[in-house]
Amino acid sequence: MSIAPPRRIWLWQNIFSPHMAGLAVALARRGCEVTYVAEQALTADRAQQGWLPPSLEGVTLKLMRSAAAVDELVASAPPDGIHICSGIRSNGMVAVAQRALGQRRLCQWVVMETVDDVGWRGVLKRLAYRRLFMQKRQQVQGVLAIGHRTPGWVAARGVPPDRVYPFAYFLPGPDLSLPRGVREAGPFRFVFAGQLIPRKRVDWLINALAALPDPAAELWIVGGGPDEPALRALVDRGLGDRVRWLGQMPLPDVPDVLAQADCLVLPSVHDGWGAVVSEALMVGTPVICSDACGAAGVVWAGGAGGVFPAADRALLALLLEQALAGGPVTTAARLSLAGWAECLCGQAGADYLLRILDHADGRPSSASRPLPPWSQVSTAPCAEARTDE
Repeated sequence: MSIAPPRRIWLWQNIFSPHMAGLAVALARRGCEVTYVAEQALTADRAQQGWLPPSLEGVTLKLMRSAAAVDELVASAPPDGIHICSGIRSNGMVAVAQRALGQRRLCQWVVMETVDDVGWRGVLKRLAYRRLFMQKRQQVQGVLAIGHRTPGWVAARGVPPDRVYPFAYFLPGPDLSLPRGVREAGPFRFVFAGQLIPRKRVDWLINALAALPDPAAELWIVGGGPDEPALRALVDRGLGDRVRWLGQMPLPDVPDVLAQADCLVLPSVHDGWGAVVSEALMVGTPVICSDACGAAGVVWAGGAGGVFPAADRALLALLLEQALAGGPVTTAARLSLAGWAECLCGQAGADYLLRILDHADGRPSSASRPLPPWSQVSTAPCAEARTDE
């Protein structure tokens, strides 16, 4: 019996993202030849937010500084390589790579997040994506759709549904993510981690907590941004010393903070995924988020926390009240949730991606369509918080 050669997988992105690093390393550990190509190692704004260049052991790294460099890289790529490109619109040098890959007729996939298509700009985006997917229908073998609404959205733009696969950002494994140390004693602790910008709607969280009938809860805020002065003034009027401002911190340090909380809250008006949701679940911390966060699907699947419609302040307040009434997260519950969330780790993502590729190639070993890892394991459903789509 002949043995299939190792997969040669190329990842094309604007930066070496820590949110893709876990998947890339896990693929390399499974014997794949992984080449990660980026326009730059890290952007200045991401560095300011605490991002660090990820560790990419076993992965070949290349930079594409110019169109000429892209053409040279594509010309050197093996004919049996699989090229997974970030996005299909307004994506810098990745778009140059996609054109060059198309000219060589090399196997292309697109990985993309949920698109914010609210308002009249959204109408234009929907038209633009439909046109692009039609133009590239012969080049793109499939779409890895990140976010619970993305598969349906992509299919509605004309991509055949059997070529669209639900996907996620699969983060480094439990050995790097499980909580270090025992949860400190104290009152029930909510946490927000992210940029302090209007899109994240931290003001909704502050106002909802200030209105709770039971004040026995505190809030930790990780991050910085232009909204911080206004948010501090809002806290002074409603929550006072119940808020702890932790400021910006290196991305690898955030899981330790999440592990010291009883509930992460992400009330964003839009988040393509919301990697902090995965980070919280992987350390056993329940999550409350809006359904405008791509990661809302894994919150539903994990059954710990809740999801509220993005425009529904009342349900956000109700979910916060329910979380508080349930009391601090026990060690047993935290370990159970963290165990479930291993389905969001790089190892699970690599296995899932390889099954997707086998299925797309029509290999007998993967005749049935693979299911996302988070849909194959379950805990108690969070029925009260879920809304039908």
